[in-house]
Amino acid sequence: MKKVNLIKIWPVIGAIVLFIALTMAYFSPLLEGKQIKQSDVTHFQGMSKEISDYREQTGEEALWTNSMFGGMPAFQISVVYHGNLVKYIDKVFLLGLPHPAGLVFLYFIGFFILLLVLRVDPKLSIIGAIGFAFSSFFFIVLIAGHNTQAHAIGYMAPVLAGIILCFRGRYLLGGVLTALFLALEIYTNHIQMTYYLMLMVVILGIVEFIGKYKEKKIKEFFKATVIMLAALFIAIGVNITNLWSTYEYGKYTTRGKSELTADAANKTSGLDRDYATSWSYGKMETFTLLIPNFNGGGSEDLSASSNSYKALIENGYPKAQALKAVKGLPTYFGAQPFTSGPVYAGAIMCFLFILGLFLVKGKYKWWILSAVAMSFFLAWGKNMMWFSNFFFDYVPGYNKFRSVSFALVIAELSIPILAMLALQKLFDATILKEVKIRALKRSSFVAIGLIVVFGLIGSMFYNYVMDSDAQYVSQGYFPDWFMTALQADRKGLLVADSIRSLVFILIAITFLWLFVKEKIKSKILLITLLSLIVVIDMWPVDKRYLNSDNFESKAKATIPYPKTLANETILADKTLDYRVLNLSDPFNDAGTSYYHKSIGGYHGAKLKRYQELIEGPLSGDITKIKTAFSAKSADSAVFVALTKIPVLNMLNAKYIIYNPGAAPIKNPNTLGCAWFVDQVKLVANADSEMAALTTFDPSATAIVDKRFESNITNKTPGKDTTASIILSDYLPNKLSYKYSASKPQLAVFSEIYYDKGWNVYIDGKLMPYFRANYVLRAMEVPAGTHEIVWKFEPKVYVVGEKISLASSIILIIVLAGGLFVELRRRINKQPEVPVD
Repeated sequence: MKKVNLIKIWPVIGAIVLFIALTMAYFSPLLEGKQIKQSDVTHFQGMSKEISDYREQTGEEALWTNSMFGGMPAFQISVVYHGNLVKYIDKVFLLGLPHPAGLVFLYFIGFFILLLVLRVDPKLSIIGAIGFAFSSFFFIVLIAGHNTQAHAIGYMAPVLAGIILCFRGRYLLGGVLTALFLALEIYTNHIQMTYYLMLMVVILGIVEFIGKYKEKKIKEFFKATVIMLAALFIAIGVNITNLWSTYEYGKYTTRGKSELTADAANKTSGLDRDYATSWSYGKMETFTLLIPNFNGGGSEDLSASSNSYKALIENGYPKAQALKAVKGLPTYFGAQPFTSGPVYAGAIMCFLFILGLFLVKGKYKWWILSAVAMSFFLAWGKNMMWFSNFFFDYVPGYNKFRSVSFALVIAELSIPILAMLALQKLFDATILKEVKIRALKRSSFVAIGLIVVFGLIGSMFYNYVMDSDAQYVSQGYFPDWFMTALQADRKGLLVADSIRSLVFILIAITFLWLFVKEKIKSKILLITLLSLIVVIDMWPVDKRYLNSDNFESKAKATIPYPKTLANETILADKTLDYRVLNLSDPFNDAGTSYYHKSIGGYHGAKLKRYQELIEGPLSGDITKIKTAFSAKSADSAVFVALTKIPVLNMLNAKYIIYNPGAAPIKNPNTLGCAWFVDQVKLVANADSEMAALTTFDPSATAIVDKRFESNITNKTPGKDTTASIILSDYLPNKLSYKYSASKPQLAVFSEIYYDKGWNVYIDGKLMPYFRANYVLRAMEVPAGTHEIVWKFEPKVYVVGEKISLASSIILIIVLAGGLFVELRRRINKQPEVPVD
């Protein structure tokens, strides 16, 4: 066996060590035993508590939870897919580093792999990996706790690496890596990021097709495409349980099509247009890629030199109080409702990207340029609605996603690719010095001109006012004089960061100019200098948003939602048949779900019918209760209101939390877990069904869509006053009832209707059921004493896990075989297949 060339390996090993060092230096609080505070992780702990408790107690997956929104599938909350074995490979790429350091390391190594495949010098690739990894958005998502999003971003670059290898004719290695990294990408379970990646792949495919067609190598294109489709097939198979269940469930969530006809022009087969585009990046706001505070950042901490601080002092505020008051001010003045921080790709990276437009030739430049343009157009959302409408109406799957500004992740991935290809060309001795100098001059003129014109000169003409400013003043948060000072500070942030970006670009230009002029002769020295200034440029911007203040001791994070008096009072009730309504922001609340079965909750993909119920009669019921609390005779008014809330009563809202520090209100009118009704009222459609919920008595009448008419043999069964039905045993995925009746009855269950998994059995025999009251389950039951058992038995999970395991085994075999062949080729120094 021939010796491995250590000269080629050492830069890679050095890069990995450097990436680990940078990651752990940034997250030094992790070395002190602290952990990051992430709001969405806290929400997740509340959402998943019932599911994780069931898993811990039984070793099985519940697949359903009743802890929020009356009940919903657990597929997009917390499900362990045991058949998917790539989760073990994922742990290898994360190196076992503490969270979220492992994800940031993945940013580094994933992009480094892509640059190596693009034949960028390994030492140069370090600069690109740093520039990509330290993009501000990638750290901002970590603060919010969007871990799956960060995870998916980390695998985007290596997926592209595998695909590029396929197009180059490295079919075996390219196919293996594509299958592996695409399986990992899908495994992260952030379909929106994967969708954006696929858009980049489509553009790359078009560019490759054109190139191969011109070269008369169209057969090679289709061969590569077949290999990639095979890789895709394996990756999908590995993740089939999650994908299948998500696809099936998605049609019934807020991402699915509504049956209601109101506001039809705003609706799509997925999310409503205004909801999907509510977070649209402004066209000018796109300059944040180059100038971080172009639109004022997020909630910034201002200093004693700020206009806001000086205004407070001038109006008699003590210095200490004034300094505290200027922390976390709303400095943002962009097109979005608000933001946690800008999308900053780095001034130096942006300059090198512009350099690439002049210096790099060929298909990759046009691929990157097209991808960046598409990224901008999609991120602008409602600010370029004709483009957004085209995607909503004609591009499959696009209308399932919200926060269109996330599309800028395409630009954040693309910009450092072209930037590094530009540096590679600058290092290429075969390119004439005059060509390099001309490209440097032109790119310098463009980059400096953009900052001067739009950042410095433009700052004199922009409007630094947000729509929310008037609200701050009218509600007494800020007086007019303070708002004027704050708006001046917004301008100051723009000017300061414009100068900042200009300085970094001038430094980079100087280094590159000296290198081209052969004043700096060492490539290693130049790479070191560029790496250093890229870190100095991007690290402090990231620290504005993710810093030591975002960490806490593990002891403090043990219980995400401390138990309140209201919680303790409710938990003393050991009966099985009740839900809880928390009046404090109920539909953006995971704390109640941590302890109870909640009417509300926190999740972005709740069932659409439940969301429509929230927007309609359920909100009406809650408003009645809140209005009663504001009445002078609060107690009597509240109990009167409890007689006028049919939807909350049918949802079994037994307890109402109005003050966490006080005992909750007990609702005497709740209907319990199940009840019998006198009659069925058939309605024509979803609109009629929804309208009927505001004026009916759920204890006597069931509202049923006429499509279920065949399930009902007796529309006026009459209630047997001696009949009883009780919940005898409860598990999130199995509900057992005992009932007794002297004649056949129609039973309504206070359980959310979802026929893609729920089955009902009477004395062990499978029975039919139907939907009632827009969101609940109902069925006819025979006379006598019987047992009813509801079981959640989704076929997608049982069948999907078998396919997933088989596909995982195939992937591992293919991966091992492919890497063995590649290693043998390299050891024997067999030449690569000729490539373009």
